[in-house]
Amino acid sequence: MIHPFNLQGKNAVVTGANTGLGQAIAVALARAGARIVLVGRSTPVDTQAMIVDAGGEAVVVMADLSSGDVAKHVIAESEAALGPVDILVNNAGIIRRQDALEFSELDWDEVMATNLKVPFFLAQAAAQSMVSGKRPGKIINIASLLSLQGGIRVASYTASKSGLAGLTRLLANEWASLGINVNAIVPGYFATNNTAALRQDEARNRQILERIPAGRWGNPEDLGGAAVFLASGASDYVHGTLIPVDGGWMGR
Repeated sequence: MIHPFNLQGKNAVVTGANTGLGQAIAVALARAGARIVLVGRSTPVDTQAMIVDAGGEAVVVMADLSSGDVAKHVIAESEAALGPVDILVNNAGIIRRQDALEFSELDWDEVMATNLKVPFFLAQAAAQSMVSGKRPGKIINIASLLSLQGGIRVASYTASKSGLAGLTRLLANEWASLGINVNAIVPGYFATNNTAALRQDEARNRQILERIPAGRWGNPEDLGGAAVFLASGASDYVHGTLIPVDGGWMGR
């Protein structure tokens, strides 16, 4: 009997996998048996090496994930390299910090494009391939605690991640009957490049740690289990769900 978390024979596309959360997710999926397409605007040398060292297979598709026009290209190139896409992880994202009174239109538009527009069109392109090939599939969006809370000084990030949560539910409603599971992971406070400013702010860092029952910032590897679960047959009856991986933050 095949283990329900086994991803052998599956092809997974992971965006924004150079470092941090995307890198950890890509490596976790590879260790579970999936072949990985790493998508981004620069070559994820370290991630690719980590996957190969773990006995996996990874190819790279170069793409600027700030324009929805790139979605069909990404899926087509991924399938040309490895075959039909079974799993899509929409991880790539950016953040801009500024008081709402001063927030610029440029910072709004850039974040919304990368964090919300492109994930939708990537999901659409992947789902079109799955439906035309009469294959089931898994789409995993990487949301945020700010999909559920307001935050401060990150207007476009909060808006985009809140939108991504709603989009996850909508796509699940439309595509569940087609055999496509759409779900999201809600990371808490993780030690990544995006949170470097918070961790360097002594007062803010202390406030955050005091709120987390686990008493520490998350490590990117802490997301691996949730990603493998949502990518595998173990989650076949899970649709439209947001899974917090936050050290207990939302339960506080």
